[in-house]
Amino acid sequence: MDDSLLFFLIAGIAAFLVGASKGGLPMVGVLGVPLLALVMPPVAAAALLLPVYIVSDWVGLWAYRREYSGRNLAILLPAMIFGVAVGWATAKITPEWMVTLLVGVVGLYYCATVVLRKADAPPRPADIPRGVFWGALTGFTSFVSHTGGPPFQTYVLPQKLPKMVFAGTSTIAFAVINVVKLLPYWALGQFNPGNLEVAAMLSPVAILGAVVGYKGTRLLPETLFYRLVEVALFVVSLKLVYDALFK
Repeated sequence: MDDSLLFFLIAGIAAFLVGASKGGLPMVGVLGVPLLALVMPPVAAAALLLPVYIVSDWVGLWAYRREYSGRNLAILLPAMIFGVAVGWATAKITPEWMVTLLVGVVGLYYCATVVLRKADAPPRPADIPRGVFWGALTGFTSFVSHTGGPPFQTYVLPQKLPKMVFAGTSTIAFAVINVVKLLPYWALGQFNPGNLEVAAMLSPVAILGAVVGYKGTRLLPETLFYRLVEVALFVVSLKLVYDALFK
């Protein structure tokens, strides 16, 4: 297959998954950067997808404008912004292989928490210490690779929020963080006419993904869907860990 055709095929899938995450299926978005990182450096992949995230954010913000957890947002957003600042401060001294490894390890960590989580555990209320820790880690991983989903879910999932409230809280939190990331990415020189043009081409695919994601959140069986996503995340994460350690 021609390299350019392969790139746009993978980039299109990544953009669709990004959009679907903004429609309310947050773990789908975790696959975006790991997939694109298979055909380009992970930091460049994250920068390319950031405008796509922001465009699809508008669909999610409209869809979930009345369904979210205000307490979680109040706790998480300041910590997430701090995590973005840490990611910005360390971006130029972090080796590329380490970023690739981080993306993979975060994905594998989430998969491990799924296996170890007790299905009948009582809801755990939102609290500031855990929220600050996981929020900061969410902001950091979101900045370096758009993989903020696993630490975010590690904190929020045990609360057992209503499905649409959980989806709305995730969508709003990451919409804010994506706007915050614009300046650091620009300062690091990650935006150029070439990747902005590609992002513009991918945006309609992401908007379609957001609509499908919103409908899917309401209609698809959650257990089956998330199991399929987690298997895909596990495979891609293993591949990235392998690339970081052995290539």
